[in-house]
Amino acid sequence: MTTTLIIPGLRSSGTEHWQSWFEEHIPGAIRVGQHDWDQANLADWTSRVRRHIAHAPGRIFIVAHSFGALAAVQAANDLDDRISGALLVAPADPDKFGIADYLPAKALAFPNIIVASTNDPWMAFDRAAAWADRWGSELISLGDAGHINIESGYGPWPQGLLILDRLRRAADWKEQISRRISDSTSHERRPHAGRKSVPRPVGRFRHSDQPHPINAAAEFLEQSGWYVSPPARASGIPQSQ
Repeated sequence: MTTTLIIPGLRSSGTEHWQSWFEEHIPGAIRVGQHDWDQANLADWTSRVRRHIAHAPGRIFIVAHSFGALAAVQAANDLDDRISGALLVAPADPDKFGIADYLPAKALAFPNIIVASTNDPWMAFDRAAAWADRWGSELISLGDAGHINIESGYGPWPQGLLILDRLRRAADWKEQISRRISDSTSHERRPHAGRKSVPRPVGRFRHSDQPHPINAAAEFLEQSGWYVSPPARASGIPQSQ
């Protein structure tokens, strides 16, 4: 069973918002409500998200927007063993609320994608890129898409479901690798003769129309004691910096 937690931002997401559309189209979707939708209180919002994570059945995926993305990251980081993946759409800039120091300072333990806009009034794109680097996120740019909400034309959003599917496939692969490694009796730094090394995926930063390598896999394999070969250059995909 899979649970998808829908976590809106300030003033929630109206009936025409893409998150409401997701809620209607994703089996097992649950909206996380807040006590006060007008107050950006990170502690209160995080507590609500944390309770939903603790009680949700099965695998958990997060789909969060704006300030809700910040509460989602904080709560998911506290209970990362329950989280399979997180889709963070147009996260608000933590500095606007004075809460940057309270958020995770290192890569999250689960696959995650930040979807950002180049003209979002709540988060400049270079700031979104900085947070993506900090959290080990794949960063997808939608171009001039505002705050990726109703006002910028994001009601029904089929592309968003495709991005969520990519996240789920990344989580599936990571979990499959984890199971294989746990079943292995040895963890060698170098492959046995005749065993192929695993090529490192190239480039974490890309636009939404480019192919999607699962970027966390190489680091995950290395942390588990496997040897990962250096990346090969791929035309049209920038190398990670």
